[in-house]
Amino acid sequence: MDADVIVVGAGLAGLVATAELAAAGRRVLLLDQENAANLGGQAFWSFGGLFLVDSPEQRRMGVRDSHELARQDWAGTAGFDRDREDRWPREWARAYVEFAAGEKRAWLHRLGVRFFPVVGWAERGGSGAAGPGNSVPRFHVTWGTGPGLLEPFVRQVRAAVDAGLVQVAFRHRVDGLTMTDGVVDGVQGTVLEPSSTPRGAPSSRTAAGHFERHAGAVVVTSGGIGGNPGLVRRYWPARLGTPPAHLLTGVPAYVDGRMLETAVAAGASAVNRDRMWHYTEGITNYAPVWPGHGIRILPGPSSLWLDATGRRLPVPLFPGFDTLATLAHLRRTGHDHSWFVLTQRIIEKEFALSGSEQNPDLTGKDLRLLAQRLRPGAPGPVEAFKEHGADFVVADTLADLVAGMNALTPEPLLDPARVEREVVARDRELANPFTKDLQVAALRQARTYRGDRLIRVAAPHRLLDPAAGPLIAVKLHVLTRKTLGGLETDLDGRVLRTDGAPLPGLHAAGEVAGFGGGGMHGYRALEGTFLGGCLFSGRQAGRAAAAAV
Repeated sequence: MDADVIVVGAGLAGLVATAELAAAGRRVLLLDQENAANLGGQAFWSFGGLFLVDSPEQRRMGVRDSHELARQDWAGTAGFDRDREDRWPREWARAYVEFAAGEKRAWLHRLGVRFFPVVGWAERGGSGAAGPGNSVPRFHVTWGTGPGLLEPFVRQVRAAVDAGLVQVAFRHRVDGLTMTDGVVDGVQGTVLEPSSTPRGAPSSRTAAGHFERHAGAVVVTSGGIGGNPGLVRRYWPARLGTPPAHLLTGVPAYVDGRMLETAVAAGASAVNRDRMWHYTEGITNYAPVWPGHGIRILPGPSSLWLDATGRRLPVPLFPGFDTLATLAHLRRTGHDHSWFVLTQRIIEKEFALSGSEQNPDLTGKDLRLLAQRLRPGAPGPVEAFKEHGADFVVADTLADLVAGMNALTPEPLLDPARVEREVVARDRELANPFTKDLQVAALRQARTYRGDRLIRVAAPHRLLDPAAGPLIAVKLHVLTRKTLGGLETDLDGRVLRTDGAPLPGLHAAGEVAGFGGGGMHGYRALEGTFLGGCLFSGRQAGRAAAAAV
């Protein structure tokens, strides 16, 4: 044996599993196909949002939450409807919500993780109490964003390396699992040539050698398929319409789905592969790190959302309300893009960009820089995209704005008269405190929450109010992000075969396992649950593998 346990993938789930194994005194070989600059994987690039239930941060903001309400929201969002494939996802969902309402925050707090005091309200739903969405704000941003969440686990793994319990082997791509008498007992693969590429940038796939390593158990934590547009399109479900011809990529190219296919080839069961989570508010990164690099706008609820032909999206498809319903609707329009129409006043208050690199104040824990968010003007990264981004149009008049929007498409799809009708009709609803426009009603309701009023939702105003200008339009694209299905696992993270029995010696955690069970989110996610799913499933798999060897 080269180790007690081999962990494949040095992202968040892999680091958590490795830390748990080392804490139990197990010898671990941690493998990753990228170089050391990529330690932490996708989580490094994240906004660091975590789903917590009835937290002190919520209570301080006047939010009343409960385990029961969170379970209701999860069930309404997940929409589990498959007897066979949803057996373990249901169990993982139940266990995860208990974790989020129980020891999750205290566990992270002991490790040194802290949170921004204003709790965000993502995925607001809008389809009824029993439907999808968060009934209350639950999106807790880690102080330090993704790097801040990774830090305690990186620290633990490095300490275990120094203690001789963990060996990390970068540029080791696993191509297959080795088995003896039906038991997974190791991995074999390709040693890739050394690479000095910066974090996230594509690296060489030139082979420099071969390796084979053996252990008492293997834990797969290799991520999903979001960096592989071919696989995204292959598993794209008909219920979401046709896959876009033009896709932006929200994760590095190494999120390629290779280990998912490798585990299936060894006899593992993969379920719910048609469930996936992509965003409709993607914008082209003017300074890309990986191919097709897109950034997601985290929108407040005020922007007017139009399809490619200028029709307003139907209720309740407002910005930040129901991601997958919006995606399904837009895919039926026959076009790969849509539009936000807004004002300078809205962009200053409501636009945030997802990702650690787009939030240097939170990522760097810089209070002085953070204070600038309370001053006039949009955050620096947002203003940079407005100035340099290929998808932004700025104009003083609506006619000029529409002309600029039409200039960003191969042929002019927007009828200026139609856009004007939508904008003027919406603006008339702001003339008094009464309205039949449910988006306007939602804006007013949102501002009853202290956090939204302070930093997230602009005071309702007319889009054509010159004092709120200039006018801004943003061309939005579909942005790949998360795989919601994956390797089927029990609550110990043991990978199951197609007959439902465990595949001996093999565990999985994180996105490759649908964040637990082969898809604990069901069809949709409540946000803040992807990083949390890596934490929880990595911990479960690490502890179970430690007990098994």
